[in-house]
Amino acid sequence: MKASLAGKRRCWFWLIAGAGVVAVAFLLDDRVGSALDAASRPALKNFAEGCSKSGEGWVPAAAGLFFAFLYLLLSRPAVAARIFFVMLTCELTGLVATILRVLFGRARPGNHAVPPGFYGVWHDGHWIIGQHAFSSFPSGHAATAAGVAAAAWLVHRGWGAVAVIYAGAVMWSRLALECHHLSDVLASAVLSIALAVWVKPLLLPSLEFQFGNLHRAWKKN
Repeated sequence: MKASLAGKRRCWFWLIAGAGVVAVAFLLDDRVGSALDAASRPALKNFAEGCSKSGEGWVPAAAGLFFAFLYLLLSRPAVAARIFFVMLTCELTGLVATILRVLFGRARPGNHAVPPGFYGVWHDGHWIIGQHAFSSFPSGHAATAAGVAAAAWLVHRGWGAVAVIYAGAVMWSRLALECHHLSDVLASAVLSIALAVWVKPLLLPSLEFQFGNLHRAWKKN
């Protein structure tokens, strides 16, 4: 009970501190976006596109399912459960970010049809829900990648260190391709870390138990 309460406090502290960081980032959006723009450098742009695609939800989902199944075959159900937890967490963080960006309706950096800002779900007499040009904040790609990093860090520091590099590459790519503002990707990171801390005690023990049962049943057969 005390551990759960402490985890909730950490989540709230992180969200409040993170909100302050994101607020400052709004002031730096244009400057950072211009500095990282890769449009005029074809090789860098191609690399950024590759990093960006690795942040699509299906990539960590496929990798997570593959490695969870592999470690189950290797009779390491605890490791398989942790990999599956990382996969579930990143899909959850990506989903939450996607829902929020649809509701906020922030114009993307490359959207020159309207002034920069948040437009919600309705603009100029039309619904803008789901329109790419109005779905900047927060970044779904960045939230997915940050979810991988946060969840991996919570279960294994070595995995987490590698995942942080991956998340950093995805977040950079979204800026370099002018898909998002700095504040978009930082908001995704804040959200993902808080969600990962919050869901760990809810998901991981159950997953470890279920994977253990699955492994024992498999061995009996």
